[in-house]
Amino acid sequence: MTQRVISVFLPRWPTDRLARMQGKAAPSPDIPIVMVGRVGRRRAVAHMNLAAAKTGLRLGQAVAHATALVPGLLLRDLDAEGDNAALQRLALWAQRLYSPTVAADPPDGLVIDATGCAHLFGDEEKMLIDLRRRLAKAGYAATVAIADSWGGAHALARYSRRSLFVVPQGGLGVQLKDLPVAALRLPPETVQALAKPGFDTIGELEATAKGPLAHRFGLEPIRRLDQAHGREREPIEPVLAADTPRAAKIFAEPIGAPETMARYLTELTVELCATLEALNLGAKSIDAWFYRVDNRIESARVGLSTPARDARRLAKLLCEKLENVDPGFGVDKMVLAAPGAEPLAYRQDEAHLGSDNRAVADLAGLIDTLRVRLGADAVYRLTSAESDIPERSVRKTPAVERPAAFSWPVDWPRPTRFFPRPEPIETVALLPDQPPASFTWRGVRRRVRRADGPERVFGEWWKSDVELARSRDYFQVEDDGGERYWIYRDGDGEDAATGSQRWFMAGVFG
Repeated sequence: MTQRVISVFLPRWPTDRLARMQGKAAPSPDIPIVMVGRVGRRRAVAHMNLAAAKTGLRLGQAVAHATALVPGLLLRDLDAEGDNAALQRLALWAQRLYSPTVAADPPDGLVIDATGCAHLFGDEEKMLIDLRRRLAKAGYAATVAIADSWGGAHALARYSRRSLFVVPQGGLGVQLKDLPVAALRLPPETVQALAKPGFDTIGELEATAKGPLAHRFGLEPIRRLDQAHGREREPIEPVLAADTPRAAKIFAEPIGAPETMARYLTELTVELCATLEALNLGAKSIDAWFYRVDNRIESARVGLSTPARDARRLAKLLCEKLENVDPGFGVDKMVLAAPGAEPLAYRQDEAHLGSDNRAVADLAGLIDTLRVRLGADAVYRLTSAESDIPERSVRKTPAVERPAAFSWPVDWPRPTRFFPRPEPIETVALLPDQPPASFTWRGVRRRVRRADGPERVFGEWWKSDVELARSRDYFQVEDDGGERYWIYRDGDGEDAATGSQRWFMAGVFG
């Protein structure tokens, strides 16, 4: 599987973080703010917000000069250590939501190994949109890019002038060629040295013979070129909170056989569960990282429905994930971690007894197995919801959640199969308050032999003004073959304000 890496660039990270810390006391975004650092012994502009950038100030400018040019300029001391610590916390936040492999990319970004993760959000573009939306909601401006390499995504997120950039697989060369050499994460002095003979863009550098280039400028420009184009792997060391329970093993010789990896993964799981037991904790999720000899890190994540530390059960779930792990030329290190572990104590068997003293099955193990094989979103429980509109009266809840009290009306039975979106049908109706004599659904005409109804359901006016006058008339009907259906008319059959007067199939009785 081709590696896909997301780079997150936070262009106003220090000032955005300052505004978030100050909350309602933060100054207006229109007020120019400068973060002051030191260049040697003099105080200089180390960072600025968007309003300050619009005044023409530049990084590295003397503070005395900046205050003379911009009246009312607010000065704040740059807290580099605090910014880096906050960036680590932001990486932990992204790790919970997007991928097991997330790292801070100081001083103003994150890097996310999104290989095999985008389908959880629909596609890569939707994943980036969700990431930007969440950051914007938290008060952080961000530009994001996804590409086949960390270096390529890093360059495009910072120099492409797009807020969101999805590079197709294999398309990095075309997208990078016009970017400046500075996008390769080279030291400023190297960028200046490359500019003297006329190397202004990555494309110009890529087209140059590597031997003379290395002789004159060293190996660093070539290494960065290879990393940006994905020819050289960059390992992304995932962030972990200091108190996260973990277990690790380094191998003297790389391993790659499935049975060998499963054996050591089981041993690590036993070690991790022992650590959890010593801390009276249970894992809610387990992340596994497999460090390959070619500097690539494969990852796997297992989510659990309830906190657990049963080594045998957890090892089985983790080993099922191995089929998606490519060991390449071998794995020389394994790491397991249980982020977000929760308190868990042993319970007696009586805790599983119901009100009638009969044992209640613990389905957590089955649910976790299904979640691993089918995906977390594919396993859920349906419960009733407080709504008069049938398609709103059912909601998805976590599979282990205790079901709510049943609240559907008992006088009018509901079908065993609801359609999430009612399907239109063509009908031959006799009178407005009578069921149709026949209807055509999915191209098949059915004659109604028996019917019961109508059950009138009114719109939920407290949710929308559009529903103030709306109503529906539901009928249970049976056709010549004995099949029973639940159909309704959108409206009362007479007044156009109550609905479109069209008929719909709402469900089928089993």
